[in-house]
Amino acid sequence: MSAFNHKNSFFGLTIAFMLIAVASCSEKKSDGVIVEDKDAKAALQGIWINDDIEDVAFRIKGDTVYFPDGMGAPVYFQIERDSFVLYGTNKTRYPIVKRTPHIFEFVGQNGEHVRLTKTDETGYDDMFKEQQHLDINQNELIKKDTVVYFGDEKYHCYVQINPTTYKVMRPAVNDDGVEVDNVYYDNIIHLSVYREAERLFSSNITKKDFSEFVPEQILQQSVFSDILFSKTDAEGIHFYSVVAMPDSPSNFLIETIVDYNGKISKRISGD
Repeated sequence: MSAFNHKNSFFGLTIAFMLIAVASCSEKKSDGVIVEDKDAKAALQGIWINDDIEDVAFRIKGDTVYFPDGMGAPVYFQIERDSFVLYGTNKTRYPIVKRTPHIFEFVGQNGEHVRLTKTDETGYDDMFKEQQHLDINQNELIKKDTVVYFGDEKYHCYVQINPTTYKVMRPAVNDDGVEVDNVYYDNIIHLSVYREAERLFSSNITKKDFSEFVPEQILQQSVFSDILFSKTDAEGIHFYSVVAMPDSPSNFLIETIVDYNGKISKRISGD
């Protein structure tokens, strides 16, 4: 009897462990990918208010989180197990502390608990009607014409900043502790240099032309902001090409030199 009972006990434990394994795997697809909680996503639809700082945090509509007054690009989201997951420039995961039909509490990027309440007031709808974008140079075409001298020779330098529709996504943490992608537009800048009527150099320049000087991650989040005249000397006509991260003091000044034979060279300022 003791041997029979031992076998039965072993068999029972084996079945129990198998059931636990099956239950734990039920939250995943067969390929190991976590299945999102679509019921939780449906329950979060609406506008959410941060009562602590008295502002509108975001609106959830369908699979997308929208931020008020265009203070961040709309972003796809999922609820995965116990996390609020945003798929922006970076994939960010916020542990959920509490979720009821009208309360949503999670841990923000700064480690603080964010407590939101859902509102049924329609007066907040206007904050989401049109997404605004922050522009560099106010989306204007900018032209600059500079006359410089070296020795007895006179040179005309033309710089034209052309705004584009190329988006630059720069992540930032908002007041609600959520990382949002602020949207900017990059520029293409045309540089021409003439000696009297002779054209020495004429070309469009983009920020990719400075990839050997600016780390890739910074380059992706930066805007080619300007080309500024610096000086003339025996080496050529010197400019500073400005690759700047929006809303940040961080920028790269790449010295751009056009020599008197029309050849261009670049180096980090100070090298």
